[in-house]
Amino acid sequence: MNARALFTVLACLFAVAAWADEQAGVRPDGTVTAASVAIPYSQFASPQARAFFPRMLAAGAQSPPLSAPIEQSRRFYDRLNSDRAARMRKLYPVTVRHETIAGVGADVVLPEQGVSAANRHRVLVNLHGGAFLWGAGSGGLVEAIPVASLGRIEVITLDYRQGPEHTFPAASEDVEAVYRKLLQTHRPSEIGIYGCSAGGILTGEAVARFIADKVPVPGAIGTFCGSLVTIAGDSAYVGPLLNGQGVPAEPLDLATLPYFHGIDASDPRVQPGLSPELLKHFPPTLLITGTRDMAMSSVVHSQTLLTEAGVEAELHVWEGMWHSFFSDPELPESRQAYRTIVAFFERHLAPPQEEAHP
Repeated sequence: MNARALFTVLACLFAVAAWADEQAGVRPDGTVTAASVAIPYSQFASPQARAFFPRMLAAGAQSPPLSAPIEQSRRFYDRLNSDRAARMRKLYPVTVRHETIAGVGADVVLPEQGVSAANRHRVLVNLHGGAFLWGAGSGGLVEAIPVASLGRIEVITLDYRQGPEHTFPAASEDVEAVYRKLLQTHRPSEIGIYGCSAGGILTGEAVARFIADKVPVPGAIGTFCGSLVTIAGDSAYVGPLLNGQGVPAEPLDLATLPYFHGIDASDPRVQPGLSPELLKHFPPTLLITGTRDMAMSSVVHSQTLLTEAGVEAELHVWEGMWHSFFSDPELPESRQAYRTIVAFFERHLAPPQEEAHP
């Protein structure tokens, strides 16, 4: 090899090395870069989850983009959630009746075997997920059916107002209206509120509204796969990567959703976690997420903020699980999540009052 050829080869090798350094390393601002990654599925997740994971991603890849006409998205997710709800009803028998409570549409879900004596005066309110755009009806049933049946408790899932037709704080207003109605027949300590994704975020926003309006807070709440601050942190980037979507240029921020059009993102009624003083008044809170959930960092950080404010905050993170993983009932991890939810509210909602004797 002559000197010119050797120089050319060395130059190419140095160029490749420089490219690799640029692609895999740490920048001064802490940004980590990598030329390519191949991340195996978690060995700690169940075999059922491992088998289901690729099918779940393939189904999710068919979903319309956020920019699609809203009716297209609502039809897609209603088909998806209707199938899930039908599968759930085979595993978790319930009865469902539709009502209007304080002007808000609602499905009242009751265990087929009857409400237990311990839960006779207790009630749970579910706030469905769906980016504040879809999820009414079938999406709410997916989150309510297993909890009502397994917990032998009444669950009311609300069809709160959504975007793009409505904007913040319409959904919070609907939750407060129903909650005030329930306070006519229940003690605050007998009521629990929970939700997943947008419903988890709305749960925190509703409690913030109760506090601002000097309405007694419920006995306990659950914020799942979405919580008291916007979606940010490590998981906002790593979560999509672990779900085969690549690393996004920017995470999905609340302010980008149509429901939050024109909001002040620093308003604690939108992100209660921004106000330590507000958080001091929150009830015991259950937080659930998974290691492949883009909202995991938000949920974990919310638990830290609640703990610092002196609030009992119980965090459960499932290995290998994705956003709203327990919407599919066959997974062992889903069954574990349902039991965790039921046990938390059993511990924290007020027990039945003793009957008065003459």
